[in-house]
Amino acid sequence: MMKINFRNLTVQVLIAIALGVLVGHFFSSTGVQLKVLGDLFIKLIKMVIAPIVFFTIVTGIAGMGDMKKVGRIGGKALIYFEIVTTIALAVGLLVVNVVRPGHGVDMSAAKGDISKYTTAAAETSHGFVDFISNIVPDNVVAAMSKGELLPILFFAVLFGLALAAMGEKGTPVVQIFERLSQVFFGIVGMIMKLSPIAAFGAMSYTIGKFGIGSLFSLGKLMGSVYLTMFLFIVLVLGGIAKMYGFSIFKFIRYIREEILLVLGTSSSESALPRLMQKLEKYGCSKSVVGLVVPTGYSFNLDGTAIYLSMAAMFIAQAYGVDMSPWQQLTLLGILMLTSKGAAGVTGSGFITLAATLAAFPSIPVAGIALLLGVDRFMSEARAITNLIGNGVATVVVSKMEKEFDENASRKAQEELKIETVKPRAVS
Repeated sequence: MMKINFRNLTVQVLIAIALGVLVGHFFSSTGVQLKVLGDLFIKLIKMVIAPIVFFTIVTGIAGMGDMKKVGRIGGKALIYFEIVTTIALAVGLLVVNVVRPGHGVDMSAAKGDISKYTTAAAETSHGFVDFISNIVPDNVVAAMSKGELLPILFFAVLFGLALAAMGEKGTPVVQIFERLSQVFFGIVGMIMKLSPIAAFGAMSYTIGKFGIGSLFSLGKLMGSVYLTMFLFIVLVLGGIAKMYGFSIFKFIRYIREEILLVLGTSSSESALPRLMQKLEKYGCSKSVVGLVVPTGYSFNLDGTAIYLSMAAMFIAQAYGVDMSPWQQLTLLGILMLTSKGAAGVTGSGFITLAATLAAFPSIPVAGIALLLGVDRFMSEARAITNLIGNGVATVVVSKMEKEFDENASRKAQEELKIETVKPRAVS
């Protein structure tokens, strides 16, 4: 006999997701109204992301005291991001060409209000010059209030470098920031207790709004996307992990609570603060975590890259647009740019897809209406892939820099062996 530990967060989130599916299916109108629970939780998390990212980066860089080291870590991270996301895009294109999920799709399904996505895409700058210029904030306080990660990252790096240049004079500021960082992580701990409620509300809404039937209406595309992301995680990220001496499966088990949280909320940002804490405990240095994770949330969205390439080709296949190898390479080049600015929140992948198709007129933008019913389900898969991809990237860069504590990693994994299901005593 086994006894389930209901106090464990993993167990609570799993139960909440299952209950959400039931409520959404049998009480759809109530399920739709419960969306507010997931939205409030994400807002609570986003409330603390900006200060946590800022304080973590500043204290990490100031603690290094070596500007060359900052540049070296940042450079290695960006090269890694570009290589891996390009592989993700290519894998997506390869699978979608083999499976051809868009072939024979009922085009009557291409109905729906896509104006909010096309409008948002039109208002978002996706040119390279615009992308670079948007990294520099017009106003630091405004960037903080809006939670714009790249401008916050840019300012935090400058602040950290200036503080490091001050030497011992900057030590009191660093100590204050470290204490403030601990306060905000304490707030995260309080918020995380609400994660089962958030997962319940978000899943109730998803099933209540779109219905379980929508899982099957475009099942071939969904199955292709899920399969591709699974293969990418196991083969590509697993291969990278093996090269650097750790197991992708053990790592996934280590961050399982964060993965389940993302599954429930469909937002990789919801797990960002906890992921940073977990990676430090896993053995990655604070400076590497502070630089790589926030940067990865804009430059290393592996799941979003796979989704974008597959969704674009799916629409082309549905409309009977025959894409030549050269056109697909051109699409790959456009996606390499547009995928970098996508945020880790629900709906951003859809907006980025609309912007990509607008820049590639061979594929009708109106075709994104085909995906309206199932995008929410696929957003969970891409958010989980993004989360795992950024975790692996941080461990890899830490090992590259010899900033990885193997003893801490072993200790973290030993602690993980405390099972969520404990044996019940037999009388």
